[in-house]
Amino acid sequence: MKISTKGQYALQMMLDLAINDTGEYITIKSIAARQNLSEKYLEQIINMLSKANYVKSVRGAKGGYRLSNPPEYYTVGMILRTIEGSMAPLSCIEDAGDCTKTEECVLCGLWKKISKSINEVIDHVTLEDLVRDYQESIGYDYMI
Repeated sequence: MKISTKGQYALQMMLDLAINDTGEYITIKSIAARQNLSEKYLEQIINMLSKANYVKSVRGAKGGYRLSNPPEYYTVGMILRTIEGSMAPLSCIEDAGDCTKTEECVLCGLWKKISKSINEVIDHVTLEDLVRDYQESIGYDYMI
């Protein structure tokens, strides 16, 4: 399993929206500047996130994007699957019906364990967890 730049940038963008949430809408231009990413590429990604109802948008001079829900609502798994699709390391693990050798495959158990481990991590880490990690990394005392 390899996460594409689109998946990485989607996670960065959602985290940026969570960290910089002041109640105002945030422009793609400001996210791109902070994250040193292409505006055009982020526009493609934000459209996918918007279709999944993960972000709200407003057009116009004061327009931009905001998270549709609080950061604790979103898991890393939700975001990555929206952009990447399945996170299974092999297609036969995702859909066992596709595999003709399930009964005799010695490695099937290993692939299932790897898939389970990946899912346990990405489905239990939320944007709120990542915001907290970010705040701790910059020495921000969020426990005021």
